[in-house]
Amino acid sequence: MSSISKDTFTFLKKLEKNNNRDWFNAHKPEFKRIESQVKASYNYLGELMNTHDQIDKVKIFRIYRDVRFSKNKLPYKTHFGGSFHRKKPELRGGYYLHIQPNNESFIALGFWEPNKEDLLRIRKEFEMDDQEIRSILNDKSFNSIWGGFVGDELKTAPKGFDKTHPAIDLIRRKQYIFTKKYSDKEVMSPNFIKDVDMAFNSAKPFVDYMSDVLTTNLNGESLL
Repeated sequence: MSSISKDTFTFLKKLEKNNNRDWFNAHKPEFKRIESQVKASYNYLGELMNTHDQIDKVKIFRIYRDVRFSKNKLPYKTHFGGSFHRKKPELRGGYYLHIQPNNESFIALGFWEPNKEDLLRIRKEFEMDDQEIRSILNDKSFNSIWGGFVGDELKTAPKGFDKTHPAIDLIRRKQYIFTKKYSDKEVMSPNFIKDVDMAFNSAKPFVDYMSDVLTTNLNGESLL
């Protein structure tokens, strides 16, 4: 459960070359065996994370693609993905693990699509005081693992904010997420899941700080 097997990558590579229902149905027993192993790894990661966080749900996404509104009509994903939900409403943010061949695996955490109210609250916090978030982002240990924010951002200041504000680099963001990539060799190593758990644990100051922001008003009074 502490690593992803070579068979997982082998199957996904075959699926990429044979992404059709006939091939998949003929190899479904192999898929179910691999899927069971992958689910065990995800659930094991969830157990490890619960020693330092409160994960109330591990969701492993189905291999079947929703092609109804997509130009890409291939029926199957060529990766495994799963999310780890923190206990709501007091804990915000989430974690994600993506397993894909050819060195495309990665983990991610943070705030993918903050709703309008949450996004405004985050921006207002950074407008008022960006010292605490800067301290977290500039921490050597955190930065060596996660680097800086990735994701969408505005080209200029959002409406109602000063484009010359010292924290405009943070304020103009639309997503507050981090990612960390892994090679196939790293994913198949015996300590992969434990390494992912350690990486997620290192980001707890960030998700806890953001949780505090999103559960209080600008005066620091609880909204719960």
